[in-house]
Amino acid sequence: MNSYLAFCAAALAVTLAPGPDTFLVIGNAVKNGARGGLATVAGITSGGVVPMALFAGGLAQLLVYSAAAFLVVKTLGALYLLWIGANALRGAFAPARDIDAAAAGSVQPSLRRAYWQGVLTNALNPKIALFYLAFLPQFMDPAQPVALQSVLLIGTHYAMGLAWLSLVALAAARLGGWLSRGRVRRWLDGVVGAVMLGFGIRLAFATK
Repeated sequence: MNSYLAFCAAALAVTLAPGPDTFLVIGNAVKNGARGGLATVAGITSGGVVPMALFAGGLAQLLVYSAAAFLVVKTLGALYLLWIGANALRGAFAPARDIDAAAAGSVQPSLRRAYWQGVLTNALNPKIALFYLAFLPQFMDPAQPVALQSVLLIGTHYAMGLAWLSLVALAAARLGGWLSRGRVRRWLDGVVGAVMLGFGIRLAFATK
């Protein structure tokens, strides 16, 4: 029980630290309202099944011992983050009429896109599985089943993320009217784009 509470405290600190998930949720909440932000959160949570399955099945070690597997997943993840960042930066320099036209577009495709952005941002990031591989063992009981403990701990972490990012999405959506103004929207797109590009470059040059 003490180990679990210690894990919760450490996981909460990690959850509150801003990362690519946070900026992705903010960007989509501003563009598509609360539903867009929450769809992204749902995707991020769904994407968490991948590192959970990798760790519980012992496959996360494959990313440690196989340079080829790590390189493939890392490259795909980095390219995807760079693509998201480039699209956001393009929005930062788009004319006002293009921004208005995009805002008037269909919401449903945007919600689907927001969901899958969340899924892929997590599923294609090998550093998440490696983080759990390094982080979780100190909170686990060797006498207990590893798979069940890993599911419990990773599930707890993602539950925290679900709650926190949902609050972030609702807050960003509430400010959406102001944040979606032409100049402010361009500034926000520029920030989100630069941050996502930064995370993509960081992942591209990451080593195990």
